[in-house]
Amino acid sequence: MPFKIIVDSCCDLTPAMLQDPCFAKVPLTIQSDGLTFIDDEQFDQASLLWHMKQSEDAPQTACPSLSAYLDAFDCGAEEIYVVTLSALLSGSHNSAAQARLLYLEEHPKTRIHIFNSCSASSGQVLAALKIRELARQGLDFTEVVSGVSQFIQKMETLFVLETLDNLRKNGRLTRLQAIVTGTLKIKLLMGATPEGEICKRGQALSMKQALSKMVEFMANDLAHIGRILCITHCNCLERAFFLKELALKRCNFQDILICETGGISTVYANDGGIVAAY
Repeated sequence: MPFKIIVDSCCDLTPAMLQDPCFAKVPLTIQSDGLTFIDDEQFDQASLLWHMKQSEDAPQTACPSLSAYLDAFDCGAEEIYVVTLSALLSGSHNSAAQARLLYLEEHPKTRIHIFNSCSASSGQVLAALKIRELARQGLDFTEVVSGVSQFIQKMETLFVLETLDNLRKNGRLTRLQAIVTGTLKIKLLMGATPEGEICKRGQALSMKQALSKMVEFMANDLAHIGRILCITHCNCLERAFFLKELALKRCNFQDILICETGGISTVYANDGGIVAAY
């Protein structure tokens, strides 16, 4: 096998995408309401959502171990590309980087690059697909790394959440902000900085208004033209299609993909959340 693309489980590739043998996923784990959820193909989203709603405590996530990444690297590929969620949100990137150093001690001829997506969910999907596209074109390893790194730097990630409970519980939203937005039913349009931190892009009085603002942001960013838009939803397929229709009317994307959140993205997005990247 000439190349392999390894992603952590915050990368919400569809089941059809995962049928491609070039992809492999390394799971993170989640603890909520006294239970442990492994973010793999057996993940039960409905159960996690229910337990998160029952618990006053924030769900806790654990990045993949060094051994999990080492096992994934042992795939026989000459070139290995890894895509992790933002290094500012999880230790997954650091774990993969340490595993890379250990693996190269025993397999010095293997070439491995760890991409910090500076994003999550939809953004990771686009990064993984870009790696596959460039690698299949026959580009050299260093050319793929350079091309994907530039792609990540230019990528935009936006999201709107139905509920801010998990951001509040995790300390990513101040108590005052949580009270004000909760009382006034304000929906925040959030995004990611180039470094992968969460930032505010705008606000609205309803989810539909917030999604409309999201599309307005996309339409005003002419860099979106010709790119792929990836929409990931957490238990709200209708909302994802609503966003897709808005984007089709106002934007000039090359294609629009719809994915579903796995376990880690479900923790971040929570029930009804939408994450988009282009």
